[in-house]
Amino acid sequence: MQSFKLDLPAQWWHCHLDQTDSTLLRLHESPYNERTEPFVLLTAGFQTAGRGQRGSSWEAAPNKNLLFSFRFHPRSIKAAQQFALSEALALAVADALSEHTEGICVKWPNDVYWHDRKICGMLLEHDLLGERIETTFTGVGINVNQKEFRSDAPNPVSLRQILGRDTDRGTILENILQRFMENCGTLLHGKADALHEHYCHRLYRRDGFHKYRDTQGEFLAEIADISPQGMLTLRREDGTTHTYAFKEVTFVL
Repeated sequence: MQSFKLDLPAQWWHCHLDQTDSTLLRLHESPYNERTEPFVLLTAGFQTAGRGQRGSSWEAAPNKNLLFSFRFHPRSIKAAQQFALSEALALAVADALSEHTEGICVKWPNDVYWHDRKICGMLLEHDLLGERIETTFTGVGINVNQKEFRSDAPNPVSLRQILGRDTDRGTILENILQRFMENCGTLLHGKADALHEHYCHRLYRRDGFHKYRDTQGEFLAEIADISPQGMLTLRREDGTTHTYAFKEVTFVL
């Protein structure tokens, strides 16, 4: 078994699975959904049905990458602040990977890129109770030590391809989780604006005009704004602005 030797805070419980269909799916099932620790973390050496945003798949060779999910209860966070948790996790990954290489950025809404290539994808799901978030489930896939990609994914890259050597996955994961806890602390102290500013500074294509595509076709635009609720506003060359929810516009690479 190629597991992780993780040094985690006391409020975290961790289980490593050699292989599973999806760590995110397993979190919803026994015995993991019965754990009472504030943070329940599952890692996997290999996933047969790893999930991405809205049903997309994720390619990962066995025991080469970081495949993990965790569950927690951010009950002090309002339902209207769901996107702030997405920012908190995306920034935790981006800032941790930036310790290893330059060129790391966050592609709206929460993919992590190295220049024009995708190194991390993630998914966050929330159970709401009134105006508060009762439970959040996350699923994260990070390309760490994979040497090559064989699927038809258009632009994957791994840290190994960037650096030319392997990197300890456990160290990266510890760094990510520590940064995520710090980012959540920022939210709980009423400083969501500071986290959002950091997110906007990390954005892929945050400067200049680039190609995008919506239901009307391709166009050139620059990022004008991202709202705290996660809506993307693009400004076209003629000065008009258009606001999009996720999946309503595509980055043309």
